[in-house]
Amino acid sequence: MRRREFIKLIGNSALVWPLAARAQTAAPVVGFINSGSSQPQALAVAAYRRGLEETGFIDGKNVLIESRWADGEYDRLPGLIADSIKRNVAVIMAGGPPAAQAARKATSTIPVVFTTGDDPVQAGLVDSINRPAGNLTGVHIFFSELEAKKLGLLLEIVPQATMIAALVNPGYRRADGQAKELTAAAQKFGQQIQIVRAGSEGEIRTAFATMKESKIGGLIVAADPFFNAKRDQIVSLAANMPFPVFTNRERSRWRVD
Repeated sequence: MRRREFIKLIGNSALVWPLAARAQTAAPVVGFINSGSSQPQALAVAAYRRGLEETGFIDGKNVLIESRWADGEYDRLPGLIADSIKRNVAVIMAGGPPAAQAARKATSTIPVVFTTGDDPVQAGLVDSINRPAGNLTGVHIFFSELEAKKLGLLLEIVPQATMIAALVNPGYRRADGQAKELTAAAQKFGQQIQIVRAGSEGEIRTAFATMKESKIGGLIVAADPFFNAKRDQIVSLAANMPFPVFTNRERSRWRVD
């Protein structure tokens, strides 16, 4: 399968197929491995379904998609990918930087299409943007590079804030880079910033409870599939905060008192 063919195939599909359908067809199987959770990405999955139909790939007839979600638990990714490889997938779709890194380590022969908010060249996924080389190619979504911009937008909303907090996940490969980028941006704005680290649901709850009692004027949630997977929890906690919370997704909620 040539690069353009499997990019087209992957870019329009992320579905779970019944075992009966797999048994009745010799259609190629795609291993869809995502770093996050299915519920927050329900709209994207629906779009994949529409795109699949529009490009002529018929459910259970000429392609099968097997989806696996890590739910933000990155240590599960190697096992999910290994299981997918055992099923003789024709191509792997790796959604999110952690999944892309896990797929890169797992195979050098199966084609891998990734989506990532990290710079794929800097991350070692591809040789260059124009000529990826190897068995990986994909789409770079400029999330991680926007942390400084998010800070600027937040300060437009709360220009009186004396302290801004940034929530980062210490288990994310780019956590240190995100913290440095935000710290440097805060210095340019003449703004104080506090880096808060949380890598589990419990740590998120503790972080919000601590910030609520502090003099935080606003919070930035750094780009990370883990935080996307925990979005409902973050939105729920943000609703009770006395400051605005800037997250990565459309369901973010603001509260300014």
